[in-house]
Amino acid sequence: MDKREFNPMQAVKHRFFALRNGAIADAMRRQGAPYKIIFGVNLPQLTAIAKETGQSEDLAQQLWENSSTRESMLLAPMVYPREKFSVDKAKSWIRSAVSAEAVDVLCLKLLRGMEYAPALADELILSDRDMDRYGALRMMFNMLPSKIAEIKSYALAEASRESALTASIARQLLEEISFLEEDSES
Repeated sequence: MDKREFNPMQAVKHRFFALRNGAIADAMRRQGAPYKIIFGVNLPQLTAIAKETGQSEDLAQQLWENSSTRESMLLAPMVYPREKFSVDKAKSWIRSAVSAEAVDVLCLKLLRGMEYAPALADELILSDRDMDRYGALRMMFNMLPSKIAEIKSYALAEASRESALTASIARQLLEEISFLEEDSES
């Protein structure tokens, strides 16, 4: 029997291949996903892989740098040790993200709750880059209901830009703020 030893990256890729879903991958390609390789692995499956894999700064960096593969970029924030993820690394990853989905997972799985996230969001919302502002708006969801007036003004300004990337998330943020404002009035 052949018992090959895989390095961590090979082991992760092996898991992606084992869990691949061609129908999802094909649908994502048709919708214009910017990745060369899409396995069609869903987020709960990626979360399970992250738990099996454990935390590893080196593996996370290798996965993030493998930007041609969707699942690599989504898994990277799940395996990066939180205590080692610096604000500079956060900026770098947001700036190198190839999709909003990658930034969503980065903000949800790694940046949420980081002490520096509010200051980072305040900095990135002023950027000329759409992906930076997208990341800022995504982080601002985690800052609600505090700073509601400031976040609302940022979301309104972003909605008025009519950026294809940020318009939807700005509207979602404004809807959430509206809900919170109505809830506080009752």
